[in-house]
Amino acid sequence: MFDVLLCIHDQHDHWLVLLAAAICVIATMSSVLLLRHARHLSGAAAARWVSGAGLAIGFGIWATHFVAMLGYDPGVIAGYQVPATVISLVMAVAMTTASFFVSLAWPDRRGIAIASVLGGGGIAAMHYIGMSALELPAEMHWRSGYVAASLAFAVLPAYPALALAVRGRTLRSGIAAGLLMTLAIVLLHFTGMAALRLTPAPLDLRNGVLLSPGSMAAAIAGGSLGLLTICIALLAMARQSRLALHASERDMSIFVQGITDCAIYMLGHDGRVMNWNAGAQRLKGYEAGEAIGLPLAAFYTPEDREQHLPEHAVARAAATGKFSGEGWRMRRDGSRFWAHVTIEKVANENGDHIGFAKITRDMSRFKEDEDRLREMAGHLDAALGNMHQGLCLFDADQNLLMANPRFAEIWGLGEGANPSGRTLGAIACTVLDAQAAAGLPGERREGLRRQLSQAFEQASGSSVEMDFGDHLVVSMLCRSMPDGGRVITFEDITERRRSEAKIAHMAMHDSLTGLPNRPAFAHWIDAELEQARHFGHQLAAVMIDLDRFKEINDTRGHGAGDMALQHLAKRLLDVTEDGEVIARLGGDEFAAAKRFRERAEVENFLERLEACFATPFGPADNTFHLGGSLGVAIYPHDGEWREQILNNADLAMYRAKGNLGERIAYYEPEMDETARARRQIANDLRHAIERGELSLVYQAQHSLATNGLNGYEALLRWHHPMRGLVSPVEFIPIAEETGEIFQIGEWVLREACREARNWPSALKVAVNLSAVQLLQTDLVDVVRGILIETGLNPSRLELEITETAIIADKLRALHLLRQIKALGVSIAIDDFGTGYSSLDTLHSFPFDKIKIDKSFVLKSQQSAEARAIIKAVLALGQSLSMPVLAEGVETVGQADLLKEQGCDEAQGYYFGRPGRAPSADARLHSVG
Repeated sequence: MFDVLLCIHDQHDHWLVLLAAAICVIATMSSVLLLRHARHLSGAAAARWVSGAGLAIGFGIWATHFVAMLGYDPGVIAGYQVPATVISLVMAVAMTTASFFVSLAWPDRRGIAIASVLGGGGIAAMHYIGMSALELPAEMHWRSGYVAASLAFAVLPAYPALALAVRGRTLRSGIAAGLLMTLAIVLLHFTGMAALRLTPAPLDLRNGVLLSPGSMAAAIAGGSLGLLTICIALLAMARQSRLALHASERDMSIFVQGITDCAIYMLGHDGRVMNWNAGAQRLKGYEAGEAIGLPLAAFYTPEDREQHLPEHAVARAAATGKFSGEGWRMRRDGSRFWAHVTIEKVANENGDHIGFAKITRDMSRFKEDEDRLREMAGHLDAALGNMHQGLCLFDADQNLLMANPRFAEIWGLGEGANPSGRTLGAIACTVLDAQAAAGLPGERREGLRRQLSQAFEQASGSSVEMDFGDHLVVSMLCRSMPDGGRVITFEDITERRRSEAKIAHMAMHDSLTGLPNRPAFAHWIDAELEQARHFGHQLAAVMIDLDRFKEINDTRGHGAGDMALQHLAKRLLDVTEDGEVIARLGGDEFAAAKRFRERAEVENFLERLEACFATPFGPADNTFHLGGSLGVAIYPHDGEWREQILNNADLAMYRAKGNLGERIAYYEPEMDETARARRQIANDLRHAIERGELSLVYQAQHSLATNGLNGYEALLRWHHPMRGLVSPVEFIPIAEETGEIFQIGEWVLREACREARNWPSALKVAVNLSAVQLLQTDLVDVVRGILIETGLNPSRLELEITETAIIADKLRALHLLRQIKALGVSIAIDDFGTGYSSLDTLHSFPFDKIKIDKSFVLKSQQSAEARAIIKAVLALGQSLSMPVLAEGVETVGQADLLKEQGCDEAQGYYFGRPGRAPSADARLHSVG
């Protein structure tokens, strides 16, 4: 960096440097403006604006470079080759234009990254091709470190610059984008110039025509003038477009404000008035200053306000996008008018909800005409024929005077049917006969007949809904007339009821699986608890959590995960019986419940649920298993209220999830204390590293053939300030569950490598990898980075992994281990002989070492089976040419047995207990 500053200070004309920077700022700011204008366009129009932006910044980069070169004083006379100078300009324009196209087409992280490499590469290509055009009596030599730094300086600021230019909306972000582009250009130029070293040499003028500095100045002036002209022209076009848009918006505003037949205004999120047009002032009597800020309820009648109709209207518009309705509304002077109202949800260009547009029309005259039409219904057949409601007019003797065509259409009486003259009872029979033909059951038919007669007799003016099944739902309204007659209107509300039922179903069911959701499950539990308190039965609540479901989404895609959830939901539904419920609470969480009297019923229920996980999921050629952990809590033993019961079932589920091989766990009171303790440990573990509570101890690993020291295994210890020494068996599973294992594992690996660097080169250090760490996508990079940081030779690091950690996603885990081994790191399979150990795993991956689990060594002198297993593993290791290390050696007899059977290495209390860092022991340096 000091060389760069010296280059600027001693070898450049400061005024020309400032001029170059000014040109660069103008070009970058212009390109950002043009690029942002292109965001709102598409097709050829967008391509033209992006090309203009690329041309602007390309000329700007080129002019910046050569203006700065005019200010560069190499101490000798210099000239410029024409072809390379022109090529540098073409490269700058082409590559920056390409980067702009990529950033607009794919504005995500990957697209911006590719665009920044293209843009930074264009700056670098222009600079170094332009430098190749320089002809002077000297040889140019480049320092690779500064060249690499200049390339980094060109690319790194380009990423945030393009991100701000493409995604940003504010003036501040635009200025920041332009300045970052300027920074990339200037940093590359001066870092690249600092990389240049000149050695005097004769000038060869046979390479073609050279441009003198004066000619180059003229070319730059022309290019800059052209750049300025292009930018001014394009920005003028952009300004003209913006003015046209503003004029269009102004015209629209004038149009809305000038409408006097309708009240048109905006409401905020809270339903308060935000603006007011002339039509609203004329219709409702409020001046704009009086109306703005008023709640929507101010225009409703007191009766409607008591029923919260304004709030319901706004809520309906927010939920569905639109609300329409009719009713009485209030003016400022207290008078009423009949209004047709539409409230529509309004969003901005980003799709964000910004309020509601409300249109109100005075329909008082229409209302009067409609009422008049109803009074004259017998004489207005043509008008009645266009009604969307079916209408019947009866006289005082209950004889039908007239019925409009819509009545026959609703009830399916056939075209041309004329029931005039019949009594209400006869018409009811005709209607019900038509529905019976459509499949209406007989018992429903009699009930609907009574409902129809009752509504007619009461003539209360309130509507009655009649449900004839899925194919027809009718709303009937019966009003009495002064002469004793009746007017009955029928409205087909089948579609409305279907929509309402669908909305109600969606509100209470999971959209992916169709199972009841969390609110529906809670409602079912509450109802069953109420019944249980009255009738004395019991209730079992079951919380179900899928095991390693995230891995399925990560490795097979979310489509496979969704399909597995759907198939699982179907299996669960298929095994449920009366008095049982299955629900999906969200993600990979399910719940179930059952009312029962005998405990055997619960056990049978759990067996049916567990069986749903027994068979694999997915297509026949790509199946996978999906496990589940079930926690059970029972009313009234485990709680009186829903929240308590479900929480206790959740605690039991975590017990099942944490115990290997246990799929179902019943709630026990001590689980509360255990859960609180686990939460406290998880919270303390989060700060253990920064508080210096973690440490490593090291246990020696010896060769049995020579009794020499081969290395150490690093073992983690936690010295808790209150609990004292906490066992890894206790806190490691919690760290894996909370994700702290990633930070802790990285710390352990770094500390172990840093310590091993101080040992003799013949000694290795072994570090355990958690199963959860194999899910870490950047694990290979972490290992590589720590080896580079600590300077430890990769061949001296050995990572130990259990087969249990591999088995969950074998292909992915083995692929990750192969990448680590490619770094030169050794891989050992730990605890071999327990869990899922198999020859297939050893065959799939060339491990560098097999570690026999200490449980076999400890039993070796008492158990013939343990000795047989040890012999088998040692024979297996010899046949595969894999060294074998035995853990847990505590006696000389155990050591002799292992040596006799040909075991290569061993560790345990016989050779030494885990202790402090070996570098603190002076005897270590005598090894080897």
